[in-house]
Amino acid sequence: MNAVVTALNVYPLKGGRGIAHEAVTVGVAGFEHDRRWLAVTPDGRFISQREHPRLALLRTSVADDALTLTFPDGATMVVPAAADGPSRSVTVWKDRCAGRDCGDAVADAVSRLVGAAVRVVEFDASVPRLASADWTGDVVAPVQFADGYPILLLSEESLDDLNARLPAPLPMNRFRPNLVVRGLGAFGEDRVRELRIGALRLRPVKPCTRCTVTMTDQITASVDAAEPLRTLKTFRWDRELRGVTFGQNVVIAGGVGSRLAVGDALDVEWR
Repeated sequence: MNAVVTALNVYPLKGGRGIAHEAVTVGVAGFEHDRRWLAVTPDGRFISQREHPRLALLRTSVADDALTLTFPDGATMVVPAAADGPSRSVTVWKDRCAGRDCGDAVADAVSRLVGAAVRVVEFDASVPRLASADWTGDVVAPVQFADGYPILLLSEESLDDLNARLPAPLPMNRFRPNLVVRGLGAFGEDRVRELRIGALRLRPVKPCTRCTVTMTDQITASVDAAEPLRTLKTFRWDRELRGVTFGQNVVIAGGVGSRLAVGDALDVEWR
């Protein structure tokens, strides 16, 4: 059977608003430019919408290898590639990696937005970061500033099932997936061994445990007091992972450099 790609999303700045693409290049660390930039505390610890939901108000785009941020008041700022910026030690969860500092101007602007002192860094590939081998098996999976894995997969049917249980339906952007498909059935992504098209091989390796970011409206940055986590806990609680799961973390098992487009039909190998 096939699963059809229905959406492709990239989040250049972790926590910032995503960008929907008709086609993407699948790089060694995921979709090109995904989580390439990050806001960090002065001591280098990552921040996200968990602590600072106003990050959702930052619109992003990438052109000519530079990040453009558009702030809620309409002001824009171009952040050039920071190859010559000073390297900073960065902590993402338990991982230590590095980022190139992007300068005072963008740090000051994002600090004003979130109401806390932050710096903005670009991923420094000279200090590799790998997804956990406990889950990736024989696949060595580089990752930039994503929580832990290169790609997040979610099926439309899974959201349809959840929305049928919620007091009010939620849009897909609440869950910030990279790859959205139709054709797997509700929670079918949990049973997929690989998705394939041409040389590209995408392998789900770990259920995605969900956090308070799913409670944040991605347009207004308002935070719901309970949903969707309250409902997810009633039927998607994973005792081993000690959290509710929704979607699958995916690694690239082959075909780095491939293009993937909305409308592509992916061959499915089931577990």
